[in-house]
Amino acid sequence: MPHIEITNDLPGISGLMAQRPDTGRVLSAVAETLLRGGPSPLSRGERELIAAYVSHLNRTDFCADSHGAFAAAQLDGGAELVAAVRADVATAPVSPLLKALLAVAAEVQAKAAPVSDEAIAAARAEGATDVHVHDTVLIAAAFSMFNRYVNGLATDVPADPAFYDFAAELIVEHGYGAALAT
Repeated sequence: MPHIEITNDLPGISGLMAQRPDTGRVLSAVAETLLRGGPSPLSRGERELIAAYVSHLNRTDFCADSHGAFAAAQLDGGAELVAAVRADVATAPVSPLLKALLAVAAEVQAKAAPVSDEAIAAARAEGATDVHVHDTVLIAAAFSMFNRYVNGLATDVPADPAFYDFAAELIVEHGYGAALAT
């Protein structure tokens, strides 16, 4: 049961954004910029995978499952790849660069402290540029905030797993702004 009255039937952050469109528009724009817009050496699917992984580590089922579905819809390997990353990054079938960046994201998720020199060196050894590191840290930090928003207010989680597939179609095709308008 959510800690605040939500006067719509939308789960997770979707309900919160619809409830408070003034802040919802801003949060939606942040997600759009980080995960879909702007130049990045990371594909949209890789950015969504980082968001899903951080959300998984934060035990935020709505965000982990949503962004996992969004990543799966945009990455070769689909849902199986996302499940493998959530189960064990070290053995997941992703590039060494992405494994190193997920380790960076995990450090950001775990504590509000500088990412270790070792994690950055490992990412650099796999070819990470300043932009790779920047984007990874910013996505991980933003999703730690989004996750705390969703969990802190005890939002509802969809009972039907098909919700995530529907949401993935909407987000992949039209972006985060369209989802808020719906």
